[in-house]
Amino acid sequence: MPVPEPRLARRMAGIESFHVMDILARARQMDALGQDVVHMEVGEPDFCTPEPIVAAGIQALREGKTHYTAATGLPSLREAISNYYASRFGVQVDPARIIVTPGASGALQLILAVLVNPGERILMPDPGYPCNRHMVRLFEGEAVSLGVKASSGFSLANDQVIRNWDSRTRGLMVATPANPTGRILQLNQLQQLYNAVLAPDGAFIVDEIYQGLVYDQAEETALSLGEENLFVVNSFSKFFGMTGWRLGWLVAPREYVPALDRLAQNIFLAAPTPSQHAALAAFDAQTLEILEERRMIFQQRRDYLYAALLDLGFRIQGKPEGAFYLYADVSRFARDSFVFAREMLEQARVAITPGCDFGSYRPEKFVRFAYTTEMERLKLGVERIRTFLAS
Repeated sequence: MPVPEPRLARRMAGIESFHVMDILARARQMDALGQDVVHMEVGEPDFCTPEPIVAAGIQALREGKTHYTAATGLPSLREAISNYYASRFGVQVDPARIIVTPGASGALQLILAVLVNPGERILMPDPGYPCNRHMVRLFEGEAVSLGVKASSGFSLANDQVIRNWDSRTRGLMVATPANPTGRILQLNQLQQLYNAVLAPDGAFIVDEIYQGLVYDQAEETALSLGEENLFVVNSFSKFFGMTGWRLGWLVAPREYVPALDRLAQNIFLAAPTPSQHAALAAFDAQTLEILEERRMIFQQRRDYLYAALLDLGFRIQGKPEGAFYLYADVSRFARDSFVFAREMLEQARVAITPGCDFGSYRPEKFVRFAYTTEMERLKLGVERIRTFLAS
């Protein structure tokens, strides 16, 4: 007797799975068969969490620090994040505006839940991180993707925002450094977008989860723009290497904090307590020294892989300034980047992510390479790709 289809909510029709997860599943199957896949598909640092953070987490567990915290997070952690903004960026952020969340995903859920009514729109660049549009759909909103060209550095222009803004538009969401492109919005670009959003009293949501992984230039934060209608999301996952600890934060306009606090109490009650105590060590000088060494390693990998892919014939419009991704045009090799990625996995044993995971604007032309594996493996992957392309 056939199993009946589950009765899913209508919103689920707009929630797509990641194509990369199918590639990852196949790659792991190949690994298990001894076929040795070079992994350049998953956006997770290959480094383990720095030892000072791990030690702080273990100490918290031994001391019985396993009970709920306030929904907004440990006061000491909120203060530490505030001090981090002051010391690293010269920006003063009141700890009362900081809310600690279960990952950056928890922060985005809070923001969208307090902002978006059913049918209201959030603008965002395409390509972009797919979960962002799915989270808008989760709250019965409409994610409006605005195509950005490689020739413009994949940067959204303020006139695009103005042209696409209407009475149902609630806000704009951008990321810097961005996934999948690794490109950065300079502060003057953020200012122009912020001005375009403020004019119709909209919300400006800035995803800064790859902050810290910036190369060849000084770091900046959107928080230097002001406070009005500005929401900034960050995470302990990428730069700080705490992916599995599930910890992030958001900085919100102070008038929104009571509503965000109330919502956090109801959605997740509080971020994981041991993770919060561990994260206090993320800002120690010893930890930051480790993280800076890792940042330099990522930069070396970027420089190598960027030059190697160009040499192989991939087109990449400008060297990415941050994160750990290269978004490469494969149109000279294939008409469909998804087919190209599958064939590369099966024939060259190199796993990459097809552009269809990141939106609908010319996704068939692009693939994402993640340099989240050691240099020797990257070099092996490049040689396998060279052989694959020659065949």
